[in-house]
Amino acid sequence: MTSCKPVDTLVSPSKVILLPDHSFSDPTRFHQIVGALQYLIFTSPDICFVVNRVCQFMHAPTDSHWVVVKCILRYLKGTASYGFHITRGSSFALHGFTDADWAGSIDDRKSTGGYLVFFGQTLISWKSGKQRTVVRSSTEAEYKALADGTAKVIWLQYLLTDLQVPSLSAPTIWCDNLGATYLSANPIFHARTKHVEVDYHFVRDRVAKKEIQIRFVPSRDQLVDVFTKPLPVASFTAFRFKLRVDPPPSA
Repeated sequence: MTSCKPVDTLVSPSKVILLPDHSFSDPTRFHQIVGALQYLIFTSPDICFVVNRVCQFMHAPTDSHWVVVKCILRYLKGTASYGFHITRGSSFALHGFTDADWAGSIDDRKSTGGYLVFFGQTLISWKSGKQRTVVRSSTEAEYKALADGTAKVIWLQYLLTDLQVPSLSAPTIWCDNLGATYLSANPIFHARTKHVEVDYHFVRDRVAKKEIQIRFVPSRDQLVDVFTKPLPVASFTAFRFKLRVDPPPSA
């Protein structure tokens, strides 16, 4: 596909990856290409969501899954000159974003969660993945994603401490769900959230100990949207820019 026509975005918001009918004729080829794409997400966070989606069908790829893989390759063709920018700055602050697409999977109604963590102005850690269990509310889905993001931020904080990098303030995690934001700070266990697993409440313990701060962010500024759902071209391009995946500067 070296001479294929490039595309501006990965998956159309109207395109849904299902468990369809016809099996792909060459599953080994599918496994090889998708396996290679998994390595590429280490430096290309913009393809993290869609690569995670096609990886969920490695056991039984179909023709429609292969179409999505070719769409990824066409996108990479158009962005081959783009790079992941690491910026030197004076700030040593950690801050992150977490988000979840509640029941976004049509196949099993599981939610897709994700997080990203910045060190100063540089993105240093990110993840997109389907949650293990089916949840009964958007608050629970968002809270699970918040728990995953908190665990990563705490781990990075310990790592920076071992490297003797100073931390002047508690890391801030931005979440666009008011229910999850309130739940992280409210010691009262509301009846509508009784089904949330107890082990996810370590987030609230970290907040109480002032080790992290949870803040609300409007959905329009929620960077992790690009990790949890397909987006229109304009939104995808804007978020990609904020992730500092940019074309090379003009000469």
